[in-house]
Amino acid sequence: MRRLIARDDQERGATAVFVAVMMVVLLGAGAMAVDVGQIYAERAQLQNAADAGALAVAQQCHRTPAACSANALVWAKELTGGNSNDGATDIESVKVDLANSQVTVVTSTRSGSNAFLTKMFASALNAPPVTVGAHATASMAPPTGGSSFPLAISNNCYNLSTADTTGQVQKISYKPGGTCTGPSGTEIPGGWGWLDQDSPCVAITELGSNQVGSDPGNNPPSGCSEILKGWADTITGGGEVHVAFPVFDDATNKGQNGSFHIIGYATFKIWGWKFGNNHEYEFRNTKNDPGMTADLACANGNDRCLIGQFIKFESIDSWTGAGGGTGANLGTADIKLIK
Repeated sequence: MRRLIARDDQERGATAVFVAVMMVVLLGAGAMAVDVGQIYAERAQLQNAADAGALAVAQQCHRTPAACSANALVWAKELTGGNSNDGATDIESVKVDLANSQVTVVTSTRSGSNAFLTKMFASALNAPPVTVGAHATASMAPPTGGSSFPLAISNNCYNLSTADTTGQVQKISYKPGGTCTGPSGTEIPGGWGWLDQDSPCVAITELGSNQVGSDPGNNPPSGCSEILKGWADTITGGGEVHVAFPVFDDATNKGQNGSFHIIGYATFKIWGWKFGNNHEYEFRNTKNDPGMTADLACANGNDRCLIGQFIKFESIDSWTGAGGGTGANLGTADIKLIK
């Protein structure tokens, strides 16, 4: 009997050691599970902050490149904290590469005693606080392709001051007696720069491609009535209409066989137009309309013109298309995340 009791005491001692060891293992596993989840959640917040900061800096750098280097960090900070749920985000660095039209923002957990990840479960096992980071790179390059109103504009019409955010107000007129068709050979004889439509009042173009003029006469493209009404309603209501047009440097052939060589895209703030006669096809195109002058007026029956000004413009991740090469910098930038 004494031998049995002695063996029982030894087994109970071994069980206590086993339980103690397993408690440490289970505590470590639980701490790892909770802490890893916390780390992933923090990194997701930091990535949101880095993405927002990179897009904001790229947008501002396109608008005011001269002020970019000096203010990039300030611009990034304005959005990184607000796009992290805990508001605890540090910016490790902001790298601006204007030569390649890119901005990179690197974020991390805020350092100090109040850091988000200092109170880790693994600290019970003497594990140190964890610092998590993320980075994002945004580009601000000219678009290479996309969908647009089916009208191509000659590069000889383009006038955007490099010092100002807006260009001079001008009338782009093609027929009759075109005022902005460029040198001989850059316009389609007998027509304007209308493009083939891929859907009602929409043409899909790509950099470097040749698009065939679909309507060499004076009639506007079909299916544009509702779009033009929307433009008129927006302007009448005090808003602005910004439209990105494909810009060509050369055109070949005649009429419906004509084609345009696209070099880039320019955004036009529209004041008025005359794409046809009456109704929505002409809007604020006479000298007595608001903001108009006799030089800008486009009222004669066969006149076809667009009135307004080219502006610098940034759109965020809204362009499609994969045209080859790099488009001419015509003041319009496609801001998007690339890393």
